[in-house]
Amino acid sequence: MYQDKILTCRECGREFEFTASEQEFYAEKGFENEPGRCPECRAARKAQSRGGGYGRQERQMFPAVCANCGQETTVPFEPRGDRPVYCQECFRARRNR
Repeated sequence: MYQDKILTCRECGREFEFTASEQEFYAEKGFENEPGRCPECRAARKAQSRGGGYGRQERQMFPAVCANCGQETTVPFEPRGDRPVYCQECFRARRNR
């Protein structure tokens, strides 16, 4: 049903093969468009979006004291002091009320 195709990479301009098995995989996943980049450019773009290939960048955490139980904790935002901050356990309990 599918036949190998030669496509041109929009990133580097090189030709690459879009094999019948790759086309079948794309169809199974519901992808409607053919790939616009060669495998090398796709891999480079993927590594770049992951912070240079070293995984996701660590989120900065800030120290805080839970307004409910008084436990020291860390939160992914800088507390301003004008609103209460909760530890993960107390936050979940309040959210599930």
